[in-house]
Amino acid sequence: MEVLRRWVFLLMVVVGECREPVLHRVGGGKYTWLPGSNYTEWASHERFYVGDWLYFGFDIHKYSVYEVTQTNFGSCMAEDFITNITRGGRDVFNLTDARPYYFIDGRGYCSKGMKLAITAVNAPLDDQETPKTSHDSSSSKPYLHQLLTLLFAITLASFFLQ
Repeated sequence: MEVLRRWVFLLMVVVGECREPVLHRVGGGKYTWLPGSNYTEWASHERFYVGDWLYFGFDIHKYSVYEVTQTNFGSCMAEDFITNITRGGRDVFNLTDARPYYFIDGRGYCSKGMKLAITAVNAPLDDQETPKTSHDSSSSKPYLHQLLTLLFAITLASFFLQ
């Protein structure tokens, strides 16, 4: 039983240090994926970490959201997109890797400002550490959290199955 208490304590300490994912409302509001917005300005005030989510709110009859390559981002071309994020006009996208991401509208409004470029980085170990660059390949804390939770569940189950 003492071993179980130690595992619970260790898990609480480690999980307590993990960063929770954040939902970023693209453009800052509920329905702000619109032409004429300055998404570069908006993104400059945000920090994007692996595990975070982007929320795109828009009129599905007028607009769309595609993840594209850097080249297609620059030329506003939706052909050969990476991911079609458009589902219902209130769509989310998970930042799963530490890398640059590029999003555009695929219905002709990209040239009117409906484009967003961001870089997701691995979460810092604590609030005072500076963010890692996108070239850092070390594992991220959200995945560590999942791994430790799984390890704890397996350990706990092994005590009850003995």
